[in-house]
Amino acid sequence: MSHRVVGFDLARAYAILGMFIVNFNTVFGSHKANTGLGWFLNLFNGNSSTLFVILAGMGVSLMTNRPHYTPTEQAVLRQRVMRRSWFLFVAGLLLYTWWPADILHFYGGYMHIAALLLFVPKRNYLYLALTSITLFHILLIIIPFETGWNFDTLTYADFWTPAGFVRNTFYNGWNPIFPWLAYFMLGMWLGRLNWQQPRTRWWVLGMGAGVLVVVEGIQALAATGVFGPDLTFYLTADYLPPFLPFMLATASFALILIVVCLTLGDRFAHTRVVRALSLMGQMTLTHYVVHLTLGFLLFVGLTGHSYTGTITAQPPEPPALVLGFALGFYGLSALFSLFWSRRFVHGPLETLMRKIAG
Repeated sequence: MSHRVVGFDLARAYAILGMFIVNFNTVFGSHKANTGLGWFLNLFNGNSSTLFVILAGMGVSLMTNRPHYTPTEQAVLRQRVMRRSWFLFVAGLLLYTWWPADILHFYGGYMHIAALLLFVPKRNYLYLALTSITLFHILLIIIPFETGWNFDTLTYADFWTPAGFVRNTFYNGWNPIFPWLAYFMLGMWLGRLNWQQPRTRWWVLGMGAGVLVVVEGIQALAATGVFGPDLTFYLTADYLPPFLPFMLATASFALILIVVCLTLGDRFAHTRVVRALSLMGQMTLTHYVVHLTLGFLLFVGLTGHSYTGTITAQPPEPPALVLGFALGFYGLSALFSLFWSRRFVHGPLETLMRKIAG
């Protein structure tokens, strides 16, 4: 599968939409709303980020998915992935000064580990995913998850200290290596599958749907109060902390969405809408950074709602306004992708990364 697959780019385009909704809502709306349209916006929490990480793992895996490589070719590819991981790590730390929930520096960590594992048998990716989740749950016993956090303002007190940085990066940050590496490794395993075969898609779809139904059913049962408070919290926690039920639910949702997007991509690849969305999916780095900078500034300019990088006491904006702005910005981003691609092969920041990191 050396050619570009439209369906994977459509999945990235969906993840970009979810990312816009989640981040605009977290900063300017209410990430705690549980009724009406606010509840709908919060349904996107977790699913978009996890889908991004899985697709990133797939991208690295597909980039190195030829049957045979010479030792020299392996070394070149390994160095390329390694350099890109450093680029994302540094870019993410710079962005962190503006947006403390940055995921790019975590991406750099996932990719750095992945660079060491590019050519191992694909089953090892699943073993490492399981190991990552297990280590996280062991760390929960040793270090209280709330260490360093102020969950009222969603700020991390000692991120820039050596101990705080290591703790945040590997254990209790927004997207820490343990357990979020599991999503990346799952993506690398998926990238090794033969997606040309219908039975692969049906198997992945069935697995995703089956796990999602079971987990959602258990979580719905837990919400009735049938379990004790500690077990209920473990079963229903959303994003922070990323317990096993959360990871299973979001990963299984991603599996379903990937298969659906592959089907849509195959059927409607030549339509204008799908072409625009697939081009958008090829510029995820650009759209990620632009919506957090230009997007935030535009929202502030339009509403007067100040941005400080933390959750403040300002009244949240109405969910309809947040959703409308997210959809509008998404539409403009899709148009930008379409026009940019007429002159350039890669997005602006994707081009910069390739010039710097190869």
